[in-house]
Amino acid sequence: MNNPPKLTPMLQQYLEIKSQHQDAILFYRLGDFYEMFFEDAVTASKVLGITLTSRSGKDDKNKVPLCGIPYHAAASYLAKLVKAGFRVAICEQVEDPKEAKGVVKREVVRIITPGLITEDHLLDDKTNRYLAAFCHHKTKYGLSLIDISTGEFLLAEHDSLEKIYDDLHRMTPSELLVADSSSAEDEKFFKELTTTLSELCITRRDENIFRLENARQTMLDHFQVANLAGFGCDEMTAAIGAAGGLIQYLHETQKADLSHIERIVPLDTAGILMIDDSSRRNLELTQTIIGAKREGSLLATLDFTRTPMGARLLKRNILLPLRDVNEINIRLDSVAQLYHAPAANESLREILDQIYDLERLNSRVVLGSANARDLHALALSLARLPALKEQAIAAGIMTEHCKNLDELTEIKELLEQSIRDDAPITLREGGLIKDGYHQELDELKTILRDGKSLILDLENREREKTGIAKLKIGFNKVFGYYLEVSHAQTANVPDYFIRKQTLVNAERFITPELKEFENKVSGAQEKRLDLEYQLFTEIRRQVAAQSPRIIQAANFVAWLDFFRGLAEAARKFHYVHPVINNSEEIAIKEGRHPVIEQALPPGKFVPNDIHLDQTSDEVLIITGPNMAGKSTVLRQTALIVLMAQMGSFVPASSAEIGVVDRIFTRVGAMDDLRKAQSTFMVEMNETANILNNATSKSLVILDEIGRGTSTFDGLSIAWAVTEELTNKDGKGVKTIFATHYHEITELALTCERIKNYNIGVREWNDTIIFLHKLLPGATNRSYGIQVAALAGVPPHVVKRAKEILHNIEKGEFTKTGMPRIAGPIKRDQPSQLTLFSGSESPALKRLAEIHPDRLSPLEALNMLYELKALHEME
Repeated sequence: MNNPPKLTPMLQQYLEIKSQHQDAILFYRLGDFYEMFFEDAVTASKVLGITLTSRSGKDDKNKVPLCGIPYHAAASYLAKLVKAGFRVAICEQVEDPKEAKGVVKREVVRIITPGLITEDHLLDDKTNRYLAAFCHHKTKYGLSLIDISTGEFLLAEHDSLEKIYDDLHRMTPSELLVADSSSAEDEKFFKELTTTLSELCITRRDENIFRLENARQTMLDHFQVANLAGFGCDEMTAAIGAAGGLIQYLHETQKADLSHIERIVPLDTAGILMIDDSSRRNLELTQTIIGAKREGSLLATLDFTRTPMGARLLKRNILLPLRDVNEINIRLDSVAQLYHAPAANESLREILDQIYDLERLNSRVVLGSANARDLHALALSLARLPALKEQAIAAGIMTEHCKNLDELTEIKELLEQSIRDDAPITLREGGLIKDGYHQELDELKTILRDGKSLILDLENREREKTGIAKLKIGFNKVFGYYLEVSHAQTANVPDYFIRKQTLVNAERFITPELKEFENKVSGAQEKRLDLEYQLFTEIRRQVAAQSPRIIQAANFVAWLDFFRGLAEAARKFHYVHPVINNSEEIAIKEGRHPVIEQALPPGKFVPNDIHLDQTSDEVLIITGPNMAGKSTVLRQTALIVLMAQMGSFVPASSAEIGVVDRIFTRVGAMDDLRKAQSTFMVEMNETANILNNATSKSLVILDEIGRGTSTFDGLSIAWAVTEELTNKDGKGVKTIFATHYHEITELALTCERIKNYNIGVREWNDTIIFLHKLLPGATNRSYGIQVAALAGVPPHVVKRAKEILHNIEKGEFTKTGMPRIAGPIKRDQPSQLTLFSGSESPALKRLAEIHPDRLSPLEALNMLYELKALHEME
């Protein structure tokens, strides 16, 4: 930036501060406004839709672009800038203008970025807002995440970028810190992230803050420890690099105490039921596939929490279910306690309704941004802890935690005694502190409130003491307050009256008491405001010192709210307590889809049984027409397993779940234009991920494979994938596969662990009725034309489709769609098409010679390729 000549001292100061924050828009405090100048003013005026004006230099020839906003309305403008991806540096006056010699001293007190928002009205109270950092150290990739509004601090280390990608998509941070000099591989990764996470802001920082030795020292200094072994991450070099870079960035931008970030938690993937990004989307765990809305997701269905902390914990547990049987059962037992105690559940609900966001209130207190309303909300919340503890003990839930619950009585009492219920948002306008808390402040308030009556009292006292009946007190700007006595009464003036002025008809005096009163009144307002602010900041400092205790209480409230909410959902939706064990069996009786059943009238959802194990029912192949409910059965099975492993009751009449390590879904597909990938490529990417990573403890859900390519290629791929899942690592993988390739049902003849099922359909007058019931055995009917009719395809198109189907079945079209013979096409009643039908073809002859029971899986696949080759020769 080239400085215009002859700038005022104020603008020179502005440019000096701006030079240290070139990557941010500078909010420069000037009285009651935040002003922006030069390029910042031009940019901000466009983004914020405010008027761009100008300010003159000393010679009035150098116009400086200018725009400004009222400081008390800054929050809404900040939100717009941050949402647009800008960083904002808040520059405040740190010196009393009355005491300043020259330009008032100013400093940047905070930098706000997409990942560093703590203002309550700018945050979604049901979702964490993470700032993340990435570090590549040798062969390891590290990731760290902080929610500065709650103090949550996580880190992870992996040996592949794919796993980092999955973590980032699970946690969806708003901002990602990366080194300003990264490898080509990393840069490609960052570019892909910005296409798949469209709202992610990439911030580049000096690579030195990520260096292991620097990052480790930053962490040790922050936590005041000798090593990081106590956090279980001492050997996670890349993760420490990311975490240290995050802490250093916070120190640079927040310029405040960060003691609310009191521990770091490794993301233990070994103890988590892993669900990849595509599976999370397919199952619509936290948002819908279409529209990315919360409503219609599993999260929205299960969310009966009453506090923001509980809501965020629910989301986290949905995204990170457990694998440890004991931990899962501990959660289920807590839910069961409240499920069987509806009265206690309702009492807890009423209490939780009165508790504010303790985590974010505490963070603002520690960061020094909390106002009086925040402290009042904190006091109200802490006041509910004893009743919450009492009800939890009565319900028999979290008893050990209840015994150790710190009720923070002295903090609650301090806030109740000091902070006014009707305190304003701003801190410099007074009205923060209650009467009776501080004697000097009370005196100042009395002077301001009762100044006129005090003057009258003083006047009456002097009349009585002197006997001068017409004595009066007056005021002017020259002398201030004075006592006025007529010339006739001057003989009665006492010695302590000090003559100040002689008039034609009267004399004016002052007294020590009157002068003291004047001194109090003249500076009372300013003194009151300063004293209130000082008292408030001291109270806030005392509360901040108790941050660890408040965090502990917030954690207790969050878990209690989580359990209570799941118990309420279970009672409302008639869920059951699942049996969780380490077996290899999943047995669900009358299972229901937790989301879809809520969209239907009561009693209209048709439940279904699912049994999976690795001895007799390892791979279930489900056939049936579209719209019959195949996808629903698949998804509900995955969701029931996930719900059970997060500690929730499940929608079924009974459920026994042998814990799984991963859930994979290959459900539907669409072109991914962001990655320039076709539908078929998306299908194959997801399928490859399943085949490469599924274990005998995994659950695989497949809804069609190979539909994006030719029929024979698709069938061959689907067949081979099914075989691989059946035989993988000599044990196979529990799989449910819905398909329109009816030929694959023949696999059940080759392996006793493969079972065929179909979704029941009833035919009636050339149409069909969906029964939505899963039945044993395969079907060889797709009912595609009947489904088209049900979907509203015009009758004449449906009729023509039947004619074409009949022609194809009779072999009157080649595989390219051309008529085999000239002349009119026959239009007889259609019959069912099969893949290998034809008119005396070599493929058909060869098919007649096959004995399926004598073929091994490999021989069967080779035979399939041979039949395909024969067909292509026709």
